[in-house]
Amino acid sequence: MSEKIVQTAGREQLGEFAPAFAHLNDDVLFGEVWNEEAIDVKTKCIITVVSLMASGITDSSLQYHLQNAKAHGVTKEEIAAIITHAAMYVGWPKGWAVFNLAKQVWSEKQPELTDKDRYQNTIFFPIGEPNEAYAQYFVGQSFLAPLSMEQVPMFNVTFEPGCRNNWHTHHAGSGGGQMLICVGGRGYYQEWGKDPIEMTPGTVINIPPNVKHWHGAALDSWFSHIAVEVPGEDAGTEWHEPVSDEDYGKLK
Repeated sequence: MSEKIVQTAGREQLGEFAPAFAHLNDDVLFGEVWNEEAIDVKTKCIITVVSLMASGITDSSLQYHLQNAKAHGVTKEEIAAIITHAAMYVGWPKGWAVFNLAKQVWSEKQPELTDKDRYQNTIFFPIGEPNEAYAQYFVGQSFLAPLSMEQVPMFNVTFEPGCRNNWHTHHAGSGGGQMLICVGGRGYYQEWGKDPIEMTPGTVINIPPNVKHWHGAALDSWFSHIAVEVPGEDAGTEWHEPVSDEDYGKLK
């Protein structure tokens, strides 16, 4: 049996002013509902965080429940995926607001042993594992961290300095395409026949289906973006030639 949850904040803060509310908070909400055993406490923490996020509540109560979630085993990687997934349904600005609090709660840093470790400490999303499955389509080393595989697939893709993928096209009969959301470092996106677009944290790129393009890091910077796969019919990726060293070398 799990440890019994006990709450006294209601009586301590509102005991004299609103004793009935204090009773409901301490004895019913926490005393009974939080101790109900059909759902484990970690799951209740996740449900509560998402409920507050959906309601637009980002004050000290949400911070408390984020801290409670961390204390009951929700990892940095899990809370990042939870907030990202919820943001697709309750709103992008709410996601940013909750991430700002979550970054404070999950503020522990990895030992800075390598350039990769140092860069990881500057971004919230995990870098993930070497992107070996697609290594043949990249110049340099990239990394892949799945964030959500339900509803809309989302991945954090990280490029070491100088790394970029080949020209490629996301084909689709209808729908399809991709969104890129920069979450760290500095990089570039370019469509065939157009000028490159610099990407820094917060830059959002909408890639239509059937458009030849590439994206990757600047020569002197790590770079991470979330790749959002837009559902489509008869969708698939066609890989083309690498970006030439001459063209890439012109980027500042």
